[in-house]
Amino acid sequence: MATRGSRSEKVKRIFQQFDLNRDGGLNREEMAALVVAVNPRVKFSDEQISAILDEVFRTYGEFIDSDKGLSYDGLLRTYDDGAGDVDRDFEALGLELKPEDDKDNVDDDDNNDVNNEVEEGSAPGFVDERVMSSELETQHRAVTWAVSPNHGIVFDETWKLVDDLEILIKRLKTKQMKDLKTKGENSDVFSDPGWSRELGPSTEMNKQIVWDETKQDYALFVKELGALRSRADGSRSREEAFDGHMAMGRVLYDQQLFKDSLVCFKRACELQPTDVRPHFRAGNCYYVLGRYSEGKDEFILALDAAEAGGNQWTYLLPQIHVNLGISLEAEGMVISACEHYREAAILCPTHFRALKLLGSGLLGVGEYKAAVKALEEAIYLKNDYADAHCDLASALHAMGNHDNAVKEFQKAIDLKPGHVDALYNLGGLYMDMGRFQRASEVYIRVLGLWPNHWRAQLNKAVSLLGAGETDEAKKSLKEALKMTSRVELHDALSHLKQLQKKKLKGNGNAEDAFMIIEPLKFKTLSEKTTSRQELATALDIRSFQRTTRLFRCDVELLKKEMNETDTPLSYSGYGVPQKSIRKAALECVLRRLLSFLKAETFVGAVKAINLKILSVLDESESGRVDLGMFFAILAPVCGGTPDKRKRVAFESLLWRPVGEKSDGKIKKTAALGYIKLLRSIYIPNSENLEIDGESETDAAAALISLPEFVTMFDDQECGFGVMSTLLKLETGDRNRHGNRTCSVCRYPIIGFRFREMKSRFSLCSQCYSEGKVSPNFKQEEYNFKEYANGSEAVKDKCMWFSSTSHNSKT
Repeated sequence: MATRGSRSEKVKRIFQQFDLNRDGGLNREEMAALVVAVNPRVKFSDEQISAILDEVFRTYGEFIDSDKGLSYDGLLRTYDDGAGDVDRDFEALGLELKPEDDKDNVDDDDNNDVNNEVEEGSAPGFVDERVMSSELETQHRAVTWAVSPNHGIVFDETWKLVDDLEILIKRLKTKQMKDLKTKGENSDVFSDPGWSRELGPSTEMNKQIVWDETKQDYALFVKELGALRSRADGSRSREEAFDGHMAMGRVLYDQQLFKDSLVCFKRACELQPTDVRPHFRAGNCYYVLGRYSEGKDEFILALDAAEAGGNQWTYLLPQIHVNLGISLEAEGMVISACEHYREAAILCPTHFRALKLLGSGLLGVGEYKAAVKALEEAIYLKNDYADAHCDLASALHAMGNHDNAVKEFQKAIDLKPGHVDALYNLGGLYMDMGRFQRASEVYIRVLGLWPNHWRAQLNKAVSLLGAGETDEAKKSLKEALKMTSRVELHDALSHLKQLQKKKLKGNGNAEDAFMIIEPLKFKTLSEKTTSRQELATALDIRSFQRTTRLFRCDVELLKKEMNETDTPLSYSGYGVPQKSIRKAALECVLRRLLSFLKAETFVGAVKAINLKILSVLDESESGRVDLGMFFAILAPVCGGTPDKRKRVAFESLLWRPVGEKSDGKIKKTAALGYIKLLRSIYIPNSENLEIDGESETDAAAALISLPEFVTMFDDQECGFGVMSTLLKLETGDRNRHGNRTCSVCRYPIIGFRFREMKSRFSLCSQCYSEGKVSPNFKQEEYNFKEYANGSEAVKDKCMWFSSTSHNSKT
């Protein structure tokens, strides 16, 4: 090893620094002082220090003197095994290494290794002197990773490859200097992804270099790089070839030539398939290149190799789990990612990045309490972690703890004044608190950092509107329209125009107050007009459908999953086997069902499903879900005809029992339990079902067929009769009614229009379902007629004129 001498001297200096009683050993107090000193930013608890020392003294028992403690050789071995980074610790302690110390302290073992590679006939004394001189020269120019004991350069020939490669890169950089572009120069704007690029302490790239691969000079570089790879392949041994490809891959990666770096790492994987390092670094390359699935596969290979390699790679396992989790999260698999973040935190309790990522992931799927706990632990380990403060604030906001959320957002902004995520989310929090003027000021700061942030521009308009500054809100909304032409922005602009018209007509405030009318006073003129309560329930379910996109998932796919998925059996405390599945595995099932969704949209879908369904199915928080019941709950809101949805729900219940003969029927109690669960999930405050006319014993023994199940399902009072209204919304909730606006909210009416037949005002579906009426229309009772589209209203109007004309003639 080229730098073994300097390393051993550094370890000796560290040892001497903490061997306070000069007895030649580090006792527990001295080791504790060392651990704290080399980790100045980490606040260890007494329990954590004790656990670390227990692990060290147990693992390196052969180097422990019962009276003195850990010997110098033992401390050196801990660094050789990767338990710490000598160079980082040496620098953290502020120690210095004198040049003459390098020459006097070269280990004999390494001299012997070098001598074995020297040509026969050379004088040993001359060789040693030449090698030591070369070592000193190499040490001064070596990058950090190259001098690390566990993953640095081993062979002298590799240094020659690295030198030649650096010349090629320098030449390429000189030729592309004029056109070379960088991104992300303001690193404060972006959140830290927690990404571990290397096998040592995590570092992130503040500037992203964009190489022009279309130019001739780049093609020439690739050709010359190929020649270097051929030189590495022609080495004297597989180990030397592996060393060459790994070193070249690292140099290329550092220069952000990721595609070329990936070729080197993949070749290294071929040379030593069981080595963790090339798989890990190939995974990093795939991730940076946006090839997340391939990166995930490489990290899984690295994980398998590390677990098969015994203690050799134990110290790398946390970072492999972290990067595997990040790759899964990039594909939208947040629940699966959380499992790996949790594993990393268990393996390394001081891994604050893993805890932060775990907290962020849990926040992303709606597990707010668990997210707060993980994020608070991350902040305990690293108090100046701005991103952890930001996500903790978001979790507190979601839980309704607004005051503490504001404090945490402010801490994140104090640590990173340009933290866009913290500023944007703080603006949303202020709006929820009704502090609209303060919210608009925060959004102005966001736009100063990110001028094209259309959502911030839109929210600025909303906050200005809340503050009563309608003209400024209109200007801000027009700016948002320039950034994106989303239809909701056009509707919002139309809404502002309506408010200004009302103001000009002298009707008082732009936003008139509204009255909430008792449900009994809302009458319907025909059976075709949906009742207020039923519409409210259907709108809530429809909102869930839109968030999850489940209405685009054909219900037949659920049946396919049941037939093709090999679901493991689990046993409850009663010894009855169930087809249950862990949440992470269920997330994989959902990914197949919703394969058409982008990763970000899929995360939102999983969050909604977790909050609405999984939280009920896994009330005991065991982490397992009854898969058959889950499919049955999902079936009514998936795509397909009503008959198909009910049939798949029935077949899901039929699929659930294990070891029972069904004969195409299910137990009545199972059907009743299902409908009760279905109503509790989709129909809030629904009454509990009771088995009328039967004893529990008789009901438990009774079996029902599909037609009987459908009858129970369609029951308006005790079943899921709301499905008929849901189907109406699915087909007509995007219909527009020309220039008609709601008399309460003043937004254009989309979906169903509800017209009051006496005062002739119109309400949108949302205001009708909430019982809102303008104070200008006070009546004893209100009679509404429902219009699905504009043509129905025109037809009705023509019929009214016709009847009026006929009556006048009469």
